[in-house]
Amino acid sequence: MARKKPKAGGTRRTGRAAARRPERPVTPAGLVGFAAFFATLWLLWNTPAVLPLKLFVVFLHEISHGIAAVATGGRIDRIVIEANQGGACYCGGGSPFVTLSAGYLGSLAWGLALVWLARFDRWAHWTIAAIGVVVGLVTLLYVRTVFGFGFGFGVSAALLVAARRLPGPWNARLLYALGLTSALYAVLDIKSDIIDRPGLDSDAHMLAELTGVPTLVWGCLWIGIALGVVYLVARRALRRGRT
Repeated sequence: MARKKPKAGGTRRTGRAAARRPERPVTPAGLVGFAAFFATLWLLWNTPAVLPLKLFVVFLHEISHGIAAVATGGRIDRIVIEANQGGACYCGGGSPFVTLSAGYLGSLAWGLALVWLARFDRWAHWTIAAIGVVVGLVTLLYVRTVFGFGFGFGVSAALLVAARRLPGPWNARLLYALGLTSALYAVLDIKSDIIDRPGLDSDAHMLAELTGVPTLVWGCLWIGIALGVVYLVARRALRRGRT
């Protein structure tokens, strides 16, 4: 309940302040669960088992470019998603600086948002359903490759089925898995594409051509932001509260 301001000449408050829900402390079970998920993801990172999750994060990466372009007055022409985890978002107009910066940073923002939304068990199935609908609409409107089209509609259908069939806690776990993978993938992708291979035609390389700031500088800046976001994601995942 919102607090009313005291009237002039008095300090008495009317109404009752809403109690804040304290965050749960980090528990051994939470640490073990997070460590197990992280270790499994790391060990299976280069196997087909994790490929759908990685491609989903590529999808989020390209959507982030598109959102940034539209937000700065541009448009999305088409989105490309390839089986080898390659992707591109072709945009017209907008701010090149903001659009190019939005890919990796957008993946991190999606990861943080998904982990935060996973706290709300009772609404988790609606969140998963909403993501499924958005993925389907983006695929229909903008994806123009055969593989990307099939992948986008396949993910959309899978999320809608999960939202309908799985109980709330399992939908929340799915949100956690998507969010943690998005954050981790962004860190590893920045390292691989920018720091390890600075000559690659990546977002940072194009941003370096636009600004004159070297690719490695952008890579180090983004990796620092990425590690900070991963810390926040991990902290939120470990201090899970139910609503």
